[in-house]
Amino acid sequence: MKMLRGLLIPALALLLSGCDAVLISPAGDIARQQRDLIAISVVLMLIIIIPVIALTLLFAWKYRESNKAAHGEYDPDWNHSTVLELVIWSAPLIIIIALGAITWTSTHKLDPYRPIDQIDASRQVAAGTKPLVVEVVALDWKWLFFYPEQGIATVNEMAAPVDRPIEFHITASTVMNAFFVPSLAGMIYAMPGMETQLHAVMNKTGDFGGISANYSGAGFSDMTFRFHSVSDAEFDSWVAKARAQGGNLSREDYLKLEQPSEREPVHYYAKVAPGLYNAILNRCVESDRMCQNDMMALDRQGGQGIVGAYNVTTSAALRSRLGLTEAERRYVGALCLSRDGGTATSPAGRAL
Repeated sequence: MKMLRGLLIPALALLLSGCDAVLISPAGDIARQQRDLIAISVVLMLIIIIPVIALTLLFAWKYRESNKAAHGEYDPDWNHSTVLELVIWSAPLIIIIALGAITWTSTHKLDPYRPIDQIDASRQVAAGTKPLVVEVVALDWKWLFFYPEQGIATVNEMAAPVDRPIEFHITASTVMNAFFVPSLAGMIYAMPGMETQLHAVMNKTGDFGGISANYSGAGFSDMTFRFHSVSDAEFDSWVAKARAQGGNLSREDYLKLEQPSEREPVHYYAKVAPGLYNAILNRCVESDRMCQNDMMALDRQGGQGIVGAYNVTTSAALRSRLGLTEAERRYVGALCLSRDGGTATSPAGRAL
């Protein structure tokens, strides 16, 4: 038994040696501020937790049954102490007020939609600095990155210059996912038909890991990518490499890439179909599908009418996306009725 106890600490140290302390030593300013926020919150809560644990152990030891000397301190008529009540209630109240103030300020300062105003704790973002725009699409089960300024796209690999603000626009193709580079900033969700944003900056060069932080199916565990934080010259070289080795990402190519696949290798695209990211965002990559933003604009003006509704519900692309053949058109197109309660009909006179 003693030998097993002696091996316990080395075994525990060996297990912990495989842990990645990236959250404790991040490479980006936003992640650093988030780490500091966690540390401050933990310290404030420990101000209460440590004395409570210590006093619990002290009372259990002092008033144990075998300690006869403590039996004489029993006072069955005691019921109130103003000093004790003040100590018990004021300390937690002060901690809660402090945590509330920190949470309020950090929630606004670290809002992922808010453009960053500092490179690090000692340097502000220079006036007129243009952020690097990266458009992110969570696929099954891989990551697609668009660089609209550079005109390239990549799969499962991205790069950014050190000390340059990054502006992420994030969406998904199918199910809800989560974009997370622990060294850069906190997790942000990716949802189909919606766009989330994240502003961040890297302060150190290096090769960092990015992951999917929201379970999305069979290939979730291998849905990872590499984030290269490099110098300006190295970033230009990386872009040139993508242009030299990459192919063409047309809408048809994207629809093939969108199909579920696991452990997708890194590859590059030197040319990207115009407006592809917006088409992915608005669910209209196929040529015969109405874009979501156009549909909402029509709805705002009163709707697209019977003819437009019929065109949407009979779309060949929609049937293909649902995995239906022409002989298996077994789906329901739910449409609103007219104000007078009449049945919506197609141009051919069939009820929809």
